[in-house]
Amino acid sequence: MLTLHRRAILGLCMAGAAAALAGCKRTTSASRPLVATSAVSAYASTGMYGPVADKFPIAGVDVSQIDPIYLRREVAYASSYPPGTVVIDPNAHFLYLVQPGGTAIRYGVGVGKEGFGWSGDATINSKQEWPDWYPPKEMIQRRPDIQAQLTRLQSGEGVPGGLSNPLGARAMYLWQNGRDTLYRIHGTLEPDTIGTNVSSGCIRMINQDAIDLYGRVGVGAKVVVLGARAGA
Repeated sequence: MLTLHRRAILGLCMAGAAAALAGCKRTTSASRPLVATSAVSAYASTGMYGPVADKFPIAGVDVSQIDPIYLRREVAYASSYPPGTVVIDPNAHFLYLVQPGGTAIRYGVGVGKEGFGWSGDATINSKQEWPDWYPPKEMIQRRPDIQAQLTRLQSGEGVPGGLSNPLGARAMYLWQNGRDTLYRIHGTLEPDTIGTNVSSGCIRMINQDAIDLYGRVGVGAKVVVLGARAGA
């Protein structure tokens, strides 16, 4: 199992503009090393945030560490968007999946600096389960010690999908007018960062929520990212 060391992760936090150009290729906060998600639940979570038997076993989430407002629920949501539309409000740290009858499924999210850097309409161009993560070349050049932490993968050097990968269990990639926006919706190794602003990355979700959303939306689904000052 591949784990990035604290020195390497702190180096990634210093990558600045190079990281921003890479979109959501890094999603860990600056205050902690990138560590593997536990495959065993230590607190016997139940319900929708319990352990998940997936390609890699996902531990239950200790929801006591998350503000309950950011846990998945159905809410009243009056909008002009048709059912199936994903609406992201970075300022409020919510992602809505519009449902019929003036309701939506609301998920709490963590928002990285790239998550505030783009807004508009897009579509989900592709989806991946347990995606690989590829740090940009500029980042590796700035921190050559990161090189030892990477593996040669199909599309270059990176971290393979799994319990040590910062993109988590699922990722959805947003495109606009046939071009990649570099905006991502993905899982996370750090569920306790949901509802907060984090050092980098785009829109992170609890892995159980990312799996739930992934199963409800298809390629081609419309996504609306509200401006950073927009309300819910």
